[in-house]
Amino acid sequence: MHLSAANHRIPLSDGNSIPIIGLGTFSEPQWTPKGICATSVKAAIDIGYRHIDGAYIYQNEHEVGEAIQEKIAEGKVRREDIFYCGKLWATNHEPEMVRPTLERTLKTLQLDYVDLYIIEIPMALKVECHPYFTQPKLLKFCQQHEIVIVAYSPLGTSRNETWVNVSSPPLLKDELLNSLGKKYNKTAAQVVLRFNIQRGVVVIPKSFNPERIKENFQIFDFSLTEEEMKDIEALNKNIRFVEMLMWSDHPEYPFHDEY
Repeated sequence: MHLSAANHRIPLSDGNSIPIIGLGTFSEPQWTPKGICATSVKAAIDIGYRHIDGAYIYQNEHEVGEAIQEKIAEGKVRREDIFYCGKLWATNHEPEMVRPTLERTLKTLQLDYVDLYIIEIPMALKVECHPYFTQPKLLKFCQQHEIVIVAYSPLGTSRNETWVNVSSPPLLKDELLNSLGKKYNKTAAQVVLRFNIQRGVVVIPKSFNPERIKENFQIFDFSLTEEEMKDIEALNKNIRFVEMLMWSDHPEYPFHDEY
């Protein structure tokens, strides 16, 4: 599978396709300046991103929509070039709430459709996946059944103790990942993202930093050897960063299951 900055979609089992790298737009509103999400999405589209991951609950979906509409108006992209993933949050799972919730998202985005609409929680298709949590058994199962995995927190995550397991060391400080970065003149983050896309795993790193958004996309001009891939796989600690323990007593809490 040859992937490039200009052509990095991979097929889905229904005949559609999904860009293998996307921009995550999760933010904590109280710490995020107004307008920074829109600026970041516009920058990402200019760089070459065609996959945007968002949600109404992030409270910035209107900025995502504004950015997409501006880039369409500029002629930079067409609507069909963009793959937008939205989410149905856990409080809206009642059947009669699904349609109005989706319609609210579409109105907020100023779009006629979304390309993927995920039910959260439990997670569907999207899972935590990175060198410290490689998900080998799940990945093998999904490959056998032509299911594409989308990896959230592909670079690890923030160290917010209220919802993150901080017992595992920061992923991007790993010695092997940094040594491989030096070899290829790349950062540890770029090595981590390259590792997953070589496995056919879609990554959606979140950033509102223009330089990091650009850096995260620069992963199509090198590749890891088979031995290096195995070395990175061996880093697996089988520990989640995102445990969401505040919901652990919920009957549909997904992380009690083997996968």
